[in-house]
Amino acid sequence: MTTAPDASFARRLLEESGLASSHEPVDVGLVHTLVAKHYHLGGNLERLATEKDDTFRLRTGSGDYLVKVSPPDEPESVVALQTAVMRFLEDAAGELPVQRVKLTMAGDDNVVLAARDGRTRVLRVLGFVDGEVLAQTNAEPGQLARAGEMLGRVDLALAAFTHPADRRGLVWDIRHFHRLTGLAEHTPDPGHRRLAGEVFTLFEAAVVPALDHLETQVIHGDFSPHNIVVDPRHDGFVTGVIDFGDTMRSAVIFDPAVTLANLLGRTPGSPWREACAFAAGYAAVRPIKDGELPLLPVAALARLTLRALLADWRAQRVPERRDYLLGHAKDDWLNVERALAVPLDDVVGQLATRTPSDPHGPGVRPGHERKTP
Repeated sequence: MTTAPDASFARRLLEESGLASSHEPVDVGLVHTLVAKHYHLGGNLERLATEKDDTFRLRTGSGDYLVKVSPPDEPESVVALQTAVMRFLEDAAGELPVQRVKLTMAGDDNVVLAARDGRTRVLRVLGFVDGEVLAQTNAEPGQLARAGEMLGRVDLALAAFTHPADRRGLVWDIRHFHRLTGLAEHTPDPGHRRLAGEVFTLFEAAVVPALDHLETQVIHGDFSPHNIVVDPRHDGFVTGVIDFGDTMRSAVIFDPAVTLANLLGRTPGSPWREACAFAAGYAAVRPIKDGELPLLPVAALARLTLRALLADWRAQRVPERRDYLLGHAKDDWLNVERALAVPLDDVVGQLATRTPSDPHGPGVRPGHERKTP
């Protein structure tokens, strides 16, 4: 159970992350009107299931777009951060298949609208990246390595990026995991609470003492298989990098940890196999320090546990998104259990034999910060 200060911290973090309240879905007719007025676009709007914003696929006669309307409790500065990251990558690493932001007819990045409760929301139109997402495929180890390489390239490019809102508070930031133990109280299954306790203990012992020494920068934050568009016929396999909604400044090691978390347990007989294949590709492009490599599997377990805990917590509070939340997390507890069954020393050994190490060791690379925000 959390102490009182951490309970207060958790509440504040959930509020800052836009997860503590629900909101009325935006009217489709209003979206039609705004897109036509500000972008001169028209067509069929199809609502897509998402975690907290309102998202539509706009089908026009000349191409498709993604229309996103931010939740009313997400600050405009955070939306601006997400847009700025995509703009930066488009300019600094235009060869990367990152989703593009479409300007309004007036040359703006977005349109601000007032919700019925008086709060403001931000509408943006993005290019629609067509194709299968990694989550819908049975990717082979070599293909997972290609996906890892792509995240490595994104992180290398983002090392130079800064923004006034990049130190945002976000519950998905793994560096806060040890302060969210109270979430386990809202998980109904005692077996699941026991698994969460094991992961909290591992994180407290391995990661927390190192938090002040991890290399930090702005990261994608949610490079999950649902945000990686792929094409097996394409040489690079990855054809699209989408959804920068969880962009933030945090420890770089936590970026690949998100993907590893999503890959855990998908091969029950060898629950870390796919994760290690991805990590090998990532480290081939952006080597992982010897001192940080042992933290990667613990951070992955923390992220997977966090998603399971938050799904249980939010399903009780946002019933209109219950199916989406629990659907995305339906196998999480089983996969946590499978991954924990493998001794962590064995996992680190697998990672060490497959991932290039950083010759700079625990030091700092030129141009990179040392402390977490």
